[in-house]
Amino acid sequence: MLLLFLITLSVSSSAATGKWGSKVTGNDIRYTSTEARSPLRDFAGNYVTVVYLENLNVKKIGRNSNASNVGWLLSQGYRVIELNYAGHLNAVSPKINEDIIAINDSIAAGAFCGFSNCSKYQSYVLFEGYRIERNIPYFEDDPGVYNTPEQYTSGDSLRMDIIYPANASVAVPVILSFSYSNSYATYDPEKKTLTDANKNQRLNLGYTLAGFNDSFLEGAPANGIAWAIADHPKYCPWGKGKPLNGPNDTYKSYQTNPDAARKVKSAVRTLRQKGASLGLSGRIGIFGFSRGSTAGSLAVGDRCVHDFENSGFNIGISDDVQAAVLGPGVFDYTQIYNVLNDGDANLEVRCNWAWGKLGENFERWQAMGAAYLVQSPATAPVFFFYNTDDERYYQDQIKHFKAKLDSVGVPSKTLVNYGTGHSVPQAKESLTELYDFFKRYLRSPMASRKRR
Repeated sequence: MLLLFLITLSVSSSAATGKWGSKVTGNDIRYTSTEARSPLRDFAGNYVTVVYLENLNVKKIGRNSNASNVGWLLSQGYRVIELNYAGHLNAVSPKINEDIIAINDSIAAGAFCGFSNCSKYQSYVLFEGYRIERNIPYFEDDPGVYNTPEQYTSGDSLRMDIIYPANASVAVPVILSFSYSNSYATYDPEKKTLTDANKNQRLNLGYTLAGFNDSFLEGAPANGIAWAIADHPKYCPWGKGKPLNGPNDTYKSYQTNPDAARKVKSAVRTLRQKGASLGLSGRIGIFGFSRGSTAGSLAVGDRCVHDFENSGFNIGISDDVQAAVLGPGVFDYTQIYNVLNDGDANLEVRCNWAWGKLGENFERWQAMGAAYLVQSPATAPVFFFYNTDDERYYQDQIKHFKAKLDSVGVPSKTLVNYGTGHSVPQAKESLTELYDFFKRYLRSPMASRKRR
């Protein structure tokens, strides 16, 4: 214990305690904040932060002591804020998600446990026993695909973070999400150079977890599941671009294949390869919402496309996934004209610029969506979710994708009207359904899927 104290002291510079109002317990709980001696900071100068939830009413899978894990996090440069739940009965899934939402909202607002300078795009909620591997490269981007900015001529690495139980008592599966916030190269005209201003934006709270009160990924460890988040495949600002009809504006509302599918497949292979060294089971699920759902859906099907399987990193390792939970997204671009004025006008206009008219280039359009990659029951089971007061074309996309899955005997189910508008499930009942779906398909022995 003395040695552990000395190690912790050597990697930290100061600690403070206080009370934080927990929605889970209904009372104030104790927090301890500790600064790393050599702190990590983001591009804006804010502190990369881990909020570490401890003494929960959940089985602790990582066998290291909390003091050991906190000491390790400090040694990596993280500011660590420990929240002590003292074994409270409500510190379980999915009730714990209420505090996860509150934490992310507070960090995004610049007011958490007395801190106004926690990073708003590189801060994480970790369960006790868990550690983190950040900024793992999973694909080298091709600047020629989206061509923004024009000074971006040498491809950056797209990256992911993996949150895993250290020294685990059992190998656990992992859920992978492709961010619905974009990382991208940025040119500073005053300095006349590319900068890191918008790199590693996959967890930008204002556009992801806090913006949508999305607690699903960070709540997965309460169900015995690790999680990972990857840069969105479209390495480009979303919804911006000049000149009109040029490469930037063409892809204003979507990402294109084969670029996106190559990246998704490479991300899955990289997660499986890296996860093996972290003690993960090798079973991978996909969680996707909005543009992240469109991207994640490309991992679901069983069709073998040589170009997809043989691009990127860790070629030869399986890129199969065992289950997917997908929210509103685009899965078959050939369906976008089924109903006009239903919310996908950008697609109706711009897809023609990229691929030519649908009637003259049907096979090319078809190959752009996830439905094309579904061929047989070897496709991963899918749980869909959407609200009927969201943009109507999302309902149409899910209806047709589910029909494709049903036609080849792939298990699927749908959750409708769990909330309002373009949102993710937050209520206890809906979160439980989603977690139970993953536990059903990710905890069974590794099933073989034969690519067709």
